[in-house]
Amino acid sequence: MPSSTPPHYDGLSALYLNCTLKASPETSNTEGLINRCADVMRAGGVRTEVIRPVDWDLAVGVQPDMTEHGATTDDWPELYAKVMTADILVLCGPIWLGDNSSVMKHVIERLYSNSAELNDAGQSAYYGRVGGCLITGNEDGLKHCAMNILYSLQHIGFSIPPQADAGWIGEAGPGPSYLDADSGGPENDFTNRNTTFAAWNLMHLAALLKRAGGIPTYGNQRPEWNAGCRFDAPNPEHRS
Repeated sequence: MPSSTPPHYDGLSALYLNCTLKASPETSNTEGLINRCADVMRAGGVRTEVIRPVDWDLAVGVQPDMTEHGATTDDWPELYAKVMTADILVLCGPIWLGDNSSVMKHVIERLYSNSAELNDAGQSAYYGRVGGCLITGNEDGLKHCAMNILYSLQHIGFSIPPQADAGWIGEAGPGPSYLDADSGGPENDFTNRNTTFAAWNLMHLAALLKRAGGIPTYGNQRPEWNAGCRFDAPNPEHRS
């Protein structure tokens, strides 16, 4: 039994980007796992939203608005605005050829395109936000996909709590997907445990960061570094 009353995180919001290759309203196995994770968050008071980037017209490129660089249309600025209003971002997707989907890679590239933007403290604009991931598939590659996503998120400024990923894969070779009747996915205790832990850890860290006002600013402000402050970094001339 739980050792204490569960916390309630009213005021937090989470955005799930389902990087499936399937446009709405086609059934997405990844969304089946997303719903389980989102249910935990909603029970904890968190507002959740699920979006399929494949439904959006996202131009290819690594600039914040690709219409300023030759693209005819680009929905990324609108989707980025949703990312920036969420306290928690969960990137979710299927495994293809042992790797993340092309949509997942596209989304990460577009997140990277805004990584030069700064918050009011001169830190990366993503500082103070929390990231995690969910992976589904019927082939190997779950941990590889999660490592790539979590590395990418922390590299551009998201904070990653412990055990911030969860997933489900079937047996090697052609077989059932997560939502198929004979998959055992929704009943898998290992997956359900990890999904629950990930949901709560994302909420816990997001709440801690919000109460603290974000990441402390000393040592990570780009304008200060550009102005000459080296935050007590060792002088290269003094190295042996």
